[in-house]
Amino acid sequence: MSDRVILETERLRIVPWRADQVDELFSLHSDPLVARFYDIAGAAWSMEKCRERIDGWIADFEQHGLGKHRLESRADGRLLGRAGFSLHARTGEPELGYGLFSQAWGKGYATEIAIGLRDWFFATRPEDYFIAFAHRDNTASRRVLEKIGMQPTYAAMFADMPHQFYDLKRPAP
Repeated sequence: MSDRVILETERLRIVPWRADQVDELFSLHSDPLVARFYDIAGAAWSMEKCRERIDGWIADFEQHGLGKHRLESRADGRLLGRAGFSLHARTGEPELGYGLFSQAWGKGYATEIAIGLRDWFFATRPEDYFIAFAHRDNTASRRVLEKIGMQPTYAAMFADMPHQFYDLKRPAP
């Protein structure tokens, strides 16, 4: 576990990735149930891609204060997935994203961390809104986005797959 905690919820903690944790990200993206929503062929991310992603997320957090981070159990430090914000590759908008090991699905972790991240974003960031998107067939992820108040905006192809895009505007004071 890293000494630097970005966010804690009742059961979860987000900490920055370290460069030596590539194997853990590879393990997440080698899960066929996870990979099917990130690659049109359902292929696992390569070790090289995992290394590039971790390096990019570390740099993004240092430069912009946004990044995708390790999602851990507060109880035992076990890796559950990844979660956080990045700048969307196409538009530069702040984008909420998360991915959990399939063994962690159905326990409310995605909703819990999405709520925590939503609240963190509006408490610490100057932007008036953020976006998110989910594969059209990933109904569980789409439900999470809707539970935290996100509104569907448009459907589009991303990474050669159909996605539903959402946004959430800063609440009025």
